[in-house]
Amino acid sequence: MSRPEFAQQSKAIVLKKPLELALSAVDLSPAEEGDVVVDILFSGISTGTEKLLWSGRMPAFPGLGYPLIPGYESVGRVAHAMPKATHHEGDFVFVPGAKCFGDIRGLFGGAASRVIVPSERALAIDESLGERGVLLALAATAHHAYQGKPEHQPDLIVGHGVLGRLIARLAVAAGRRPVVWETNAARRAGAHGYTVVDPADDSRRNYASICDVSGDPSILDVLIARMAPGGEIVLAGFYEDPLSFSFPPAFMREARIRIAAQWQPEDLNAVRSLVQSGALSLDGLITHRSTPPDADAAYRTAFNDPDCLKMVLDWSTLL
Repeated sequence: MSRPEFAQQSKAIVLKKPLELALSAVDLSPAEEGDVVVDILFSGISTGTEKLLWSGRMPAFPGLGYPLIPGYESVGRVAHAMPKATHHEGDFVFVPGAKCFGDIRGLFGGAASRVIVPSERALAIDESLGERGVLLALAATAHHAYQGKPEHQPDLIVGHGVLGRLIARLAVAAGRRPVVWETNAARRAGAHGYTVVDPADDSRRNYASICDVSGDPSILDVLIARMAPGGEIVLAGFYEDPLSFSFPPAFMREARIRIAAQWQPEDLNAVRSLVQSGALSLDGLITHRSTPPDADAAYRTAFNDPDCLKMVLDWSTLL
């Protein structure tokens, strides 16, 4: 079964080696039965895993290597649906990455003008979301930490970046009013239904559920000192260095430490429903925008500018 002629090539952000990326023409693997060809309109830049790939500090895991195409926060329109695909031409979809670039690794392959994916990996979303659709991956990550259960929501969140804000918004949607710690004064704005404070101004020491999204591997002793007996710390960030903690304080509080793993399809479906119902807002989280030809500067801004919450690349400029 042959792919359509227009789907033979794409332009993509290729990370050739750490700190070196460029917009390049890449060949696409043949489309197969059940696949959809998606023209990407917007893709987000992750300041967690993608920063580690860009910097070369990503811990080793199977399949890691360069050159690679990053990106797992993309939205676009179905340009062609192969037989037995569940989507139709013209559908507006979220795509959490792709592996359709031959010998070039897709880690995670969403930063490209055109991708080919199995149709079950593409999630139909409301076109009115536009560029905000790229935030669904982080929203699903936030949802996975607590599975939307009201009784399990955090009462302290550490970090007021995009992920911290989404976890806080989900907690508010579930009926909770969490406190968020943020050391950067410029990032304390933008709270809706919860409180953001400098941790130095917070003396509370009885938090039952703490969610850390800071990525700081040295933070556990600080958080254990602030938790209630029998409390839980959920690690929802990504930590490149080993974590450690002093045992006696954790023992005295009978502390529990849990790691939130990668989101699952049910998390993505759940946050789509919450967004569509109005219970979860994705507004005010995208602060910077750029175009693929300026990707090198855009990635550096996303990773190094503390004023940048979320950088989005507008691929529609290449259509």
